[in-house]
Amino acid sequence: MLFSRSLQNAALALVAVSAVSFAPDLLAANKLYDMNQMMDQGNPLDVRQVPQSAQPQPARAPQPAQPGDSRFGSQLYDMDRMLNEQNPFDRSPAQPPLSAQRQSAAPIEIAQTPSAPPSPAPISSTAKPAVGSDPGFPNLDDEYDPGQLGGGDVDGRDPLEPLNRAIFGFNEFVYEYLLTPSARTYNKYVPELARESLSNTINNLKGPVTLANDILQLEAKRAGITIARFVINSTLGFFGMMDPATELGLARHSEDFGQTLGSYGVGEGFYLVLPLLGPSNPRDAIGKLLVDGYFDPLGYYLDNTDNENWGYVRSGVSGFDEYAGIVDDLDNLRQTSVDFYGALRSLYRQRREAEIKNREQGAVPAIGGR
Repeated sequence: MLFSRSLQNAALALVAVSAVSFAPDLLAANKLYDMNQMMDQGNPLDVRQVPQSAQPQPARAPQPAQPGDSRFGSQLYDMDRMLNEQNPFDRSPAQPPLSAQRQSAAPIEIAQTPSAPPSPAPISSTAKPAVGSDPGFPNLDDEYDPGQLGGGDVDGRDPLEPLNRAIFGFNEFVYEYLLTPSARTYNKYVPELARESLSNTINNLKGPVTLANDILQLEAKRAGITIARFVINSTLGFFGMMDPATELGLARHSEDFGQTLGSYGVGEGFYLVLPLLGPSNPRDAIGKLLVDGYFDPLGYYLDNTDNENWGYVRSGVSGFDEYAGIVDDLDNLRQTSVDFYGALRSLYRQRREAEIKNREQGAVPAIGGR
């Protein structure tokens, strides 16, 4: 019994050794997926493929893929062939290959269409005509409009603009480095009551000049107001330092010979900038510098008593007081306008036109020399 079992164990060991010896050959000959064989064989669905010999092919090392390799040209999805072949269901005439179409295709030209000229801007039907026949002059029937300022010389009233701008630059230099700092110091440190008293006195001394021009303009009512104001302020107002006449309803107004000429239809002429005196024109300059002095009793007295220097002092104090009252307005206009020279020119003309028409209240701010 023991001998037979030993014999069986020896036979099993001999079979196991034989199986192990022949296993690699069996696996190599009967493996399920032989990739070399599949790559060598053609696509079974490709009708153009020539059958290969049934003889086993020797194993070969894998080669790098080439563009014309049959392994890629006979695959199931040959994209190059599918793009170049005609659809079998398409009955239209045969077309050349896509690659040939790309080579023979002519470049596409884009037609250039001429651009249409821009249409003119519509003209607003609500625009108001200017005063008279002067298209560049602001409409004074409306309230003061800052947007009208700063324009060019559209009406040709400034033929001396290069010279005027040179004088204007000189004036700006004097204003910036002398008058403006002095005026700001004066407004800051001198009490308001003292400044008002000086202004009232200067305005009261101009009463005779205003009265003479009221009479020349045949303005009887305004002449009566001027007389009443001069009497009241010279007495109750302590020689004009106070202004009780305004509290009594007698509003102050100013007249000069330039306004008198304008009321009779004399035109302003061309725009003119005077050294230190500022904006003007020939009509206003003649009235201010040559004629109004004959209507001033105090001026006569100073000239006849050889006190002309006091007359100069009076003119200087009057001009400084006027400038101190408008220095803030001028700075605001200088900062907000594109062209300060053009803005001041337009504003002066508006102001003078309003004064000639006796519309001093609410039309245009009182900026500019007179």
